[in-house]
Amino acid sequence: MPSRQEIIDVSKFFKVISDPTRLTILFLLRKESLNVTEIVNYVEMEQSAVSHQLRILRESRLVKSERQGKTVRYQLLDEHVFDILDQVLDHIRE
Repeated sequence: MPSRQEIIDVSKFFKVISDPTRLTILFLLRKESLNVTEIVNYVEMEQSAVSHQLRILRESRLVKSERQGKTVRYQLLDEHVFDILDQVLDHIRE
């Protein structure tokens, strides 16, 4: 049985990935690292909204940022999240 804190942490994790925009960003970053402008073009949202979602993903240790000159690129910090997401997709597609 997981501890109370582990249950809370799992719940927070699922809350983070339950947002469609954040989930879309994760799938985009699965393929390649992207800057905010590139992500904005994919999700068709304002840059401030995308930046807010990226901050949540960074705080949740799912995404990291790396400065390359004047540009900040975002990439997955932990690809293990896709073990879960792939299983969920398999379940949905059954």
